Amino acid sequence: PNFCISALSRYTPYDFIALVEKYAIPYHEKKLGQLFCDNKAKDILEMLLAECQQSKVVIKTKCRVEEVKYTNPGYLVVTSHGAFRCESLVIASGGLSIPTMGATGFGYQIAKQFNIDIIPTQAALVPFTIHKNVLQTLSNLSGNSLEVLVSCNTMSFKEHLLFTHRGVSGPAILQISSYWRADDIVEINLLPNINLHEVFSYHKSVQSKSALKTILAKYMSKSIAQTLLELWFPDTSFAVKAINQFSDSELTNIAEHFHGWLFKPQSTEGYRTAEVTLGGVSCHEISSKTMEANQQKGLYFIGEVLDVTGHLGGYNFQWAWASAVAAGQVV
Repeated sequence: PNFCISALSRYTPYDFIALVEKYAIPYHEKKLGQLFCDNKAKDILEMLLAECQQSKVVIKTKCRVEEVKYTNPGYLVVTSHGAFRCESLVIASGGLSIPTMGATGFGYQIAKQFNIDIIPTQAALVPFTIHKNVLQTLSNLSGNSLEVLVSCNTMSFKEHLLFTHRGVSGPAILQISSYWRADDIVEINLLPNINLHEVFSYHKSVQSKSALKTILAKYMSKSIAQTLLELWFPDTSFAVKAINQFSDSELTNIAEHFHGWLFKPQSTEGYRTAEVTLGGVSCHEISSKTMEANQQKGLYFIGEVLDVTGHLGGYNFQWAWASAVAAGQVV
């Protein structure tokens, strides 16, 4: 857990923001301290390319690496553009996430070639898919969202959940997916900001003729309330029954469903849509100060190819910048 501290303390988010401001790129802050470009993300790409140009970096595209050899000292990199010799070789190839953008397992292949341990990988910050029988009921909710508290394996996130045509997504689901493993149960509190037991008790004593779905619709969309009641309580008249037609134990059961939906994902959408890759090159094999492989002189691993995964919201970008600076200070 301490592996990241050295690099992140030497190149902080404020250092990156200073670079953004140096290029006069306009940005704004959303909730939770999240910063977004006012215009387009391409502004950041152009900034990075400009920095490369200033440092006389040569960028070669459509270049296939065919072989990497350790020449003691240094390395020979054989490519479709010819062979290159170098004293230091930095692997900054990322993980397996979003292969349509060029992601491959290249970095892991290099690590294996030099007998560097790989922690098993899986998709993370990724939507969940739902079993067909449940998806049939929830299919009409695609595009609906609400704030929830989602928990799995002792971790919890209070953010928005989004229903999709495949299952569930949104920031809350993406965050918890990093802690979920196959067959785990995910618990979702669909109304984290109220006590539904108290709400039901109040309406039963003061507005006893109110329909169940009408009460719930004050805190979530009618379609979400109606559909979830159909999922949990298939009785077609259930949602429209007046609150006074339910016993206290029945209302307790309903409230517990909304406050603790025990949801078992079928799977995730996989690397196709995952924002990051869990696992990767073992941090035990790498110097936290320089990012150099402990047993392979001159070979460095930075960014997502390492077994480092951040939360949603720019943390993985910050790790990419910080680990790159750590390696760049010594290569």
